[in-house]
Amino acid sequence: MIVLGIETSCDDTAAAVVDGGRLRSSVVASQLDHEAFGGVVPELASRAHERVLLPTIQRALDEAGIQRTDLDGIAVTQGPGLIGSLIVGVSLAKTLALGLDIPVVGVHHLDGHIESLFLGDATPAFPLLVLIVSGGHTQLVHMTSAVERSLMGRTRDDAAGEAFDKVAKMIGLGWPGGPVIDRLAQGGHPAHHHFTRTRLPGFDFSFSGIKTGVLYHLNDMDVEARKTYLEDHTADLCASFQEAVVDMLVEPLERAMVATGTTRVGLVGGVSANRRLRERISGLVEAHGGTFHVPDFRFCMDNAAMIALSGWKRLEAGHASTLDLVAHPSLPFA
Repeated sequence: MIVLGIETSCDDTAAAVVDGGRLRSSVVASQLDHEAFGGVVPELASRAHERVLLPTIQRALDEAGIQRTDLDGIAVTQGPGLIGSLIVGVSLAKTLALGLDIPVVGVHHLDGHIESLFLGDATPAFPLLVLIVSGGHTQLVHMTSAVERSLMGRTRDDAAGEAFDKVAKMIGLGWPGGPVIDRLAQGGHPAHHHFTRTRLPGFDFSFSGIKTGVLYHLNDMDVEARKTYLEDHTADLCASFQEAVVDMLVEPLERAMVATGTTRVGLVGGVSANRRLRERISGLVEAHGGTFHVPDFRFCMDNAAMIALSGWKRLEAGHASTLDLVAHPSLPFA
């Protein structure tokens, strides 16, 4: 079965082809217009998807060496995400499916991120703990099989990636902030300033407090003092903030490993590209005698390869959607 995957949940337009469970092509068209606004502008994102989605799909087909008529199914991100962006992808997916007389299946964006662990050759076995960390999501999932899972923890407020972006904006690093903080933190001292770690009962997360902690730390200085401080200590501030966020991600994960007896851990989502987070989780898992799985860097960010593979598995199992499929910006994940 050859499946086309379409991903338009936010600002990246992506298409990919999976053939028999193997990735044949993966194309991502990133939008740069949002940098001037310090974040994604939904209207700009949806209009950009309208312009580039068809050419992106055609490029994915060309790289896979197939025609549209060779497709056996289409997988598309149904949600969650920006409603305008999702509508563009879902509408085109249904149109293509109807015109080609092939099935279409809606995929949850987070299921796609989990599936990114299975795009390489070294795929994890079960049971498996998966930490999903991105700009919009922070969740901890326990999987006992490919189809059986339970949501152990989630963020109560901001996602970790959102905290990275907002703190980067506070200190004038631009958007997206996560990669910049990651890079600068390599030259900073994580013990420069101690930010309070928020720890909740169970396995939930909270990142609004760390964001506020950085704000208060900067507001304790007058304008000139803050300017001098950032000139001298931006790298240290980045390292201290990053270490606090990583602590707040790793601590519930370790407790979940102990509670479930699971030592296989997967890390997915855009923030999974963060070097310090990878290093800390890798060390944690090694200390417990387990195995650590993380996607290739190109599959950490939003992509259609993960959607195509997730959709391929669903279609192979006979789980197609109807043409009543609609975009769902707050699609539940259970």
